[in-house]
Amino acid sequence: MNLLKAASTVSLLTLVSRVTGLVRDQLIAAQFGAGALTDAFNVAFRLPNLLRRLFAEGAFAQAFVPLLAETREREGDEATQHLIDAVATVLLWALVATSLLGIAAAPILVWLLAAGLQDFDLAVLMARWMFPYIGCMSLVALAAGILNTWRRFAVPAFTPVLLNLSLIAAAWLGVPWFERLGLQPILALAGGVVLGGVLQLAWQAPALRRIGKLPRLGISPAAVRRAWSHPGVHRILALMAPALLGVSVAQLSLLINTQIASHLGVGAVSWLFYADRLMEFPTGLLGVALGSVLLPQLAAARGRGDAQGYSSLLDWGLRLVLLLALPCAVALLVFPEPLIAVLFHYGAFTAADVMQSAIALRGYGCGLLGLVAIKVLAPGFYASQDIRTPVRIAIGVLVATQCMNLVFVPWLGVAGLALSIGLAALVNAGLLLRGLHRRKAFVPRPGWLRFSAQVLLACAVLGLLLYGAGRGIDWIALGQAQRLARAGLMAAVLGAAALAYLLTLRASGLRWRQLLHHG
Repeated sequence: MNLLKAASTVSLLTLVSRVTGLVRDQLIAAQFGAGALTDAFNVAFRLPNLLRRLFAEGAFAQAFVPLLAETREREGDEATQHLIDAVATVLLWALVATSLLGIAAAPILVWLLAAGLQDFDLAVLMARWMFPYIGCMSLVALAAGILNTWRRFAVPAFTPVLLNLSLIAAAWLGVPWFERLGLQPILALAGGVVLGGVLQLAWQAPALRRIGKLPRLGISPAAVRRAWSHPGVHRILALMAPALLGVSVAQLSLLINTQIASHLGVGAVSWLFYADRLMEFPTGLLGVALGSVLLPQLAAARGRGDAQGYSSLLDWGLRLVLLLALPCAVALLVFPEPLIAVLFHYGAFTAADVMQSAIALRGYGCGLLGLVAIKVLAPGFYASQDIRTPVRIAIGVLVATQCMNLVFVPWLGVAGLALSIGLAALVNAGLLLRGLHRRKAFVPRPGWLRFSAQVLLACAVLGLLLYGAGRGIDWIALGQAQRLARAGLMAAVLGAAALAYLLTLRASGLRWRQLLHHG
């Protein structure tokens, strides 16, 4: 299989997801700005997302996908189907219990996340509305793990688009409808989240049916007992225990940062959120795409005992990270105001909001390379069912992050939070890389020094062009009345910078064919 083609497919569909996500955020920013209402929604939405990362893309996926790939490789499809049925049954009932508990404990959870919120009660109400979303998304993660293992990458990659479309409909149609009903308009967004979760689950079911791997869910007590007794379920739970700790550490860092931001004034949570959204754009396009493709392939290579192929996959992934993530990091560092202004400077989102969000975006830019690299390096451990090492690293990084917050937040405010996250990601990626290299799971292929120099040179050219455009044009003064001209100008600047980057790489002698065609 051509892994670049698979990664490109995932990346392209992730791009669709990120673009629709930006449209979603633009509508929300234009209608509600960066004030108390959006702070409440962002905090409420963060709660089910936190649990989604714990029980879906996080700990569950890290434990489930390698075992699924190994079972398929060694025991065949029938044993794999039994594993899927058992895991799906146990997961379903665990999610029902979690959702009910989350609804009951919403006030405590919101307080733990952001005690300084101005509209605390509204955040609690929206959190209760959105908690069923976690149930849908965990089952979506199960389906995505199955489809990715069977190399059906397109359907899972497109799935997040449905959430964005649902929230766009909620912001565009639901908000005025709620106003006419005399309800708080922002509650429409909470309804949109739940609808998006249902649509995502429904979207993946036909794809599972086509490959003959639609889970058979057990409803009766006897079926649940049989599912619970399956040895694969206990292996996943054993693997999930350290994975949960690792993901919990990462989410604890996010919780602490949100708590700190809630005490930095009205709008601070939202400034951080909008900067985070732009940071997640390259992280999703590059890191998530590569991680989704690499994890099942690494697990299969480990199952075959192919150490050389394992190392080669990691080398290929890391070269693409450097090639594609570093120029994005440079763009976030030298071009943040135009990006924020073009995307969000509409309606209630003011020039001051642009500047504050842009400063935070620079902080994320410092660590973008690490944030993307983690998505490639961590699967190097998960594929060999070693989750403890990334957990130990994550705990150390959490401590380092909060130590940096003590230094940066009093000095830089919201931007200090983003900078701490960015620098901590670089530390995390560096430690993961060292761990893989020490155990010889990753042995760099020749040519890294020259390749790095080529990329750095091209990034310098790109950075100079973007810096000049960022300083030479008053992007905020172009204003909302010239939104199309401003967007077109930014597209032209980014296109010219990307072209200069590629031409510099070519002039430096970069051999594209060898880099891009793996698998």
